[in-house]
Amino acid sequence: MIAAQNLSLQYGKRVLFDEVNIKFTQGNCYGVIGANGAGKSTFLKILSGEIDANSGSVSLEPGKRMAVLNQNHFAFDENTVLDTVMMGHSVLWGIMKEKDEVYARPDFSEADGVRASELEAEFAEMDGWNAESDAAALLSGLGIVEDQHFKLMKDLPGSLKVRVLLAQSLFGNPDVLILDEPTNDLDIQTVSWLEDFLLDFKNTVIVVSHDRHFLDTVCTHVVDIDFKQVKLFTGNYTFWYESSQLALNQRSSSNKKAEEKKKELQEFIARFSANAAKSKQATSRRKLLAKINVDEIQPSSRRYPAIIFQQNREAGDQILEINGLSKSSNNKILFENFDLFVNKGDKIAFLSKDSLALTSLFKILNNEMEADSGTFKFGQTITNAYLPNENADYFKSNDNLIDWLRQYSDEEKDEVFIRGFLGKMLFSGEEVFKKCSVLSGGEKVRCMLSRMMLQQANVLILDEPTNHLDLESITAFNNGLKEYKGTVLFTSHDHTFTHTIANRIIEIGPKGYLDKLSTYDDYVSNEQFAQQRELLY
Repeated sequence: MIAAQNLSLQYGKRVLFDEVNIKFTQGNCYGVIGANGAGKSTFLKILSGEIDANSGSVSLEPGKRMAVLNQNHFAFDENTVLDTVMMGHSVLWGIMKEKDEVYARPDFSEADGVRASELEAEFAEMDGWNAESDAAALLSGLGIVEDQHFKLMKDLPGSLKVRVLLAQSLFGNPDVLILDEPTNDLDIQTVSWLEDFLLDFKNTVIVVSHDRHFLDTVCTHVVDIDFKQVKLFTGNYTFWYESSQLALNQRSSSNKKAEEKKKELQEFIARFSANAAKSKQATSRRKLLAKINVDEIQPSSRRYPAIIFQQNREAGDQILEINGLSKSSNNKILFENFDLFVNKGDKIAFLSKDSLALTSLFKILNNEMEADSGTFKFGQTITNAYLPNENADYFKSNDNLIDWLRQYSDEEKDEVFIRGFLGKMLFSGEEVFKKCSVLSGGEKVRCMLSRMMLQQANVLILDEPTNHLDLESITAFNNGLKEYKGTVLFTSHDHTFTHTIANRIIEIGPKGYLDKLSTYDDYVSNEQFAQQRELLY
C-alpha cells in the first residue's frame, strides 16, 4: 500500500535514519515508537510527503488516497466545522465547490450543463450525497455536538479544534491514514470511540502515540525507531515491550545456552498469543503472533528512568479527611459539599468531565488555592509531595539542575547525593549543568519527579502526571507507583496508568460525586455506575 525504499535522513552529523526499507500493507495498524528525539514525527512527515529525506523514496500505490492528521490548529479558522471535516477529502471537496460554482453561473450554458453532469456522476461515485451526514456523525462521535457543526473554526476552543482536525483525517475512508498523537486532548470516552473506529477501519493506519492502552488496542504491528533503523515487529506495544525486556535480560545472562533462550522466547510468544484472545482483534492478532520467528525479538537501546518512591516514615492511620469542600469558578460550580476519608494505602483515581475541578481540588489540598467552604485535614504523620499540571513557576530561575534540586533537599546538600536523584531521571554528565529555564516540557516533569523522590513523602498528589513524558518514562513511572507502599491521589487521561494503579475511583461533578472501591476498567464498564455518573453533571 505504502512503502519506503532506502530512506536516509540526517541533520548535520546526526543521523536519524540510515537506509530504511519498510512496507505498510492494507488492513494493518502500525504503531510507531521510539525514544524522544528518535524521529517518530519526522518519519511520518516523510511518509506523508511534508518533508523530503536526504535519499531514498516513498511510494503510495497508484489510485490510493492518503489522509494525515493536521497539526496546524489555525489553518481552517475561516471555515465552518462541518466544511473543515469534508475538506479532508480534497478531491470530493473540489468537486463540491466546482458544482456550486457551475450552478451559480447566471449565464448557465450547454457546456456548463455537460460539466455539471460529469461532476454529479463523480460526486455520486464518491458517495457525496452522504458526505455531510458522514462528517456530522464523525463530529458527534468525537464529542462535538450538533449546534457547533456550523460554527467557524476560530470560534472553537483549542481542545475542540483538535477533535475537528481528527474528524477531518478520518473522513471519507482514506486508504492510508497517518495520525501523530491523535489522543491528545481527548477524554477517555472519546479515545474509546476512536479505538472502536480504528478497529473497524479496513485500510492502513500508521500512528504515533504515547497512550499504551490505545496502542495495545488498535495496533497489529509495532514500528520501532532505534539504532538509526526502522524495524517492524508483529504484535502490540505491550508484546514489544515485554519481549524486548526479555531479550535484554537474556543478553545479560551470558551463561544461558542458546537453546534455553530460544525455548524461553517461544514459551513467551505462545503465552502472549493465548492472551490475545481477550483483545478486540483476537483472531488476527493471535494468528500474527503465532508466526513470529524468535530471531525477530531483539533488545532495545532504550533507557528507562529509575522512578522509585520511598517513604521517609510510614503513615499512621489518619491520612486525610475532607468535609463539605466546595469550589466555584466564574460563577460555575466545580464541586460542592465534597466529603472524603482517605484510608492508608488508598490509590485513588479522580475523574471529572471538567479537569479544572480536579486541578482546583489538588491545589486546595496543597494550599495553593482556597476553597469557598469546607475543611480538610491531613494526619499528623503525613508528608505529601505534589506534582502539578502546570510547573512553569518552578523553573523561573537560571539555576543549573544541581542547584535547582538542591534547594528542595532539607538535609543532604552534597553534590554527589543530588546528582544521584538526577541520574535516576537520566540527567547525567554535563546535562546536570543545564539551566532549568531552558528545559523541555518532558525534562521539567523529570526534574519534578526527582524532587518528589527526594522528598520521600508518604502521600503523593499527581495532576496529569504523564503529560510531556515519553513512553519509557511513563512505563517507569507506572511501575514505580504500583510498587509504592504509600497513598496516592491522582488524575490521568492515560488509561493503562489509571487502571493499573487505582484501587478506588472518585468521580466529581457540579451536582455531586461518586466514590467506588473499584478498578478503573470495572468502573467504566459498570452499567449501574454509568447511570449514577450521568447525575453528577
